[in-house]
Amino acid sequence: MRKLINVFFVAAGLMFTANVASAQQKVAHLDSEAIFASMPEAKTATATLDALKKQKEAEIGKMQTEYGTKYDAAVAKNKTLSEANKEVVGKELQTMGAELEDMKKRIGEATEKAQQDMGAKQAELLAPLNNRFVTAVKAVAKEKGYAYIFDISAQQGANNLLAWEGGDDVTAAVKTKLGISASAPAATKK
Repeated sequence: MRKLINVFFVAAGLMFTANVASAQQKVAHLDSEAIFASMPEAKTATATLDALKKQKEAEIGKMQTEYGTKYDAAVAKNKTLSEANKEVVGKELQTMGAELEDMKKRIGEATEKAQQDMGAKQAELLAPLNNRFVTAVKAVAKEKGYAYIFDISAQQGANNLLAWEGGDDVTAAVKTKLGISASAPAATKK
């Protein structure tokens, strides 16, 4: 029984020491949306992605317009169907139906390809920016002795930090590390 009590006190002491050690770790937060909004490279990447998106939308829009025109022609042809020309018009409608199905398939493939192209271009343009950002955050954390730096923006889609009291805001320090002036415009909060 005495050994059990000693083991308990040793374990409790170790846990207390671990809690005290972790309580001394420095915590900070930053706003990645504000940082990315002030990066000139991010603005250029966004403009490039917007131009590519408009180009792809125009290509798909052209295909959809052509599909609509052929569909309307098929509907008009169907209205001319009578007993006298049933066989000829029926064959023409079958041909038009096959063309419409083929166009529908090509539109679907073009849409899927456009999404893949957009994803690839986004990864190509934003990966270097993200790497620079992460490198700068790590450098600031190391320089200032932070154990954790949380992102308070919702840009990442799954912001787990719901509230913060205390801690340091290192947004300006990361901007400085990235070579962005402090007067650069910040992102608007949602």
